[in-house]
Amino acid sequence: MNEAVSKSLFQPDILVDPFEFYEEKRAKSPVFFDEASGTYIVLDYDLISEAVGRLDDFSNNFNALLSGGKSEEELENDKEVQEIQAKGWPQVNTLLTADQPVHTRFRKLVNLAFSMPKVNKLEDSMREMSNELIDNFIDKGECEFVSEYAIPMPVRTIAVQLGLDVADAHTIKRWTNAFVDRLSGMMTRERQLETEREVVEYQHALKANMDERRKEAKQDILSDLVNAQVDGERPLDDAESLSIVQQLMVAGNETTTAALGEGMRLFATNPDQYKMIQDDPSLIPNAVEEVLRMSSGSSGIWRVMHRDAELGGVMLPKGAMVMMRYHAANRDPKQFENPNEFHVDRKNARTHLAFGKGIHMCVGNMLSRKEMTVSFQQFAKRMDNIRIQEGAKLNYPPNMMLRGLANLPILFDKK
Repeated sequence: MNEAVSKSLFQPDILVDPFEFYEEKRAKSPVFFDEASGTYIVLDYDLISEAVGRLDDFSNNFNALLSGGKSEEELENDKEVQEIQAKGWPQVNTLLTADQPVHTRFRKLVNLAFSMPKVNKLEDSMREMSNELIDNFIDKGECEFVSEYAIPMPVRTIAVQLGLDVADAHTIKRWTNAFVDRLSGMMTRERQLETEREVVEYQHALKANMDERRKEAKQDILSDLVNAQVDGERPLDDAESLSIVQQLMVAGNETTTAALGEGMRLFATNPDQYKMIQDDPSLIPNAVEEVLRMSSGSSGIWRVMHRDAELGGVMLPKGAMVMMRYHAANRDPKQFENPNEFHVDRKNARTHLAFGKGIHMCVGNMLSRKEMTVSFQQFAKRMDNIRIQEGAKLNYPPNMMLRGLANLPILFDKK
């Protein structure tokens, strides 16, 4: 058997750079069983689009994986974890891990906080934050882009909306890292216990902010969430609100950080495309979509089989874990011509699956798109001749569900 084909998707080296692996596997079988992980992998754009709509076959309830992949029985017997969790609020199925009809209620309530008019109202504050961050390094002609921009921009944005102290971005990032590590599938026992403690710490901090907004609402997402009422639905309780905000913290900054970092890398390595958005800023919204297609900060999402069902000629047994690999779908040559090339004017860029598809499409997608659009606009106005520092070794930490640069040292000319 070909060595590359026999490898597991979830090997660290494959997770770091999976695209050649995707091409080889998709050519042989777009749905295959990954023996090392015991998971079925789906790589084909059309099949993923089909599967996420088959709600009776594919369940979103993969909550056990968020606790290190342990079964409910194993979790019940894990006294150390239970002792930590008892100090906080229970993890409940809300948006990410809920099926119908439970998901419908949460989606209705959360959509109120993420409507386009509400997101549009944040544009001026986003632009102000973007310029403040760029001001910190523009005169130097260089920066470590991930730590100096890609992390603080979305962290500050979500912090303001959750009533958290923007000055304490380190704490917000630490909480987010705890949530991300629970998704990584690669935690040590020590790290698992640490993430449980950090989740409880986060819960108590957010609970205090939630209580304040129930007494007096403010102009932010947290107020909209905790006070949301629609169609007679029961308002969100504490555990539900904390679960949703936890997911929003990851979706609201980790995946946006990844997209911003990858976008800057793509502009630095494709100067002709950067020149295009500088010459014609009307291309920037489409450039955002093309960056999302190429980067797909959310590499994929789990599903669990409700029942025996077939997909792409492969029978998937009841209870099987299935990974819908958005990364691969977004570079499927049947959907995207020359899929590994970056074109800011690509006609069908917006058909990507970076935010998922169907009822579970990321609720914060408009917020992320707005942050990226504002950022790219400011880069194009203020920075010329962007390039990666010579000899820089770029690092993508391995993670089953997320992929993003840990570092990106760049040079540029002040415009």
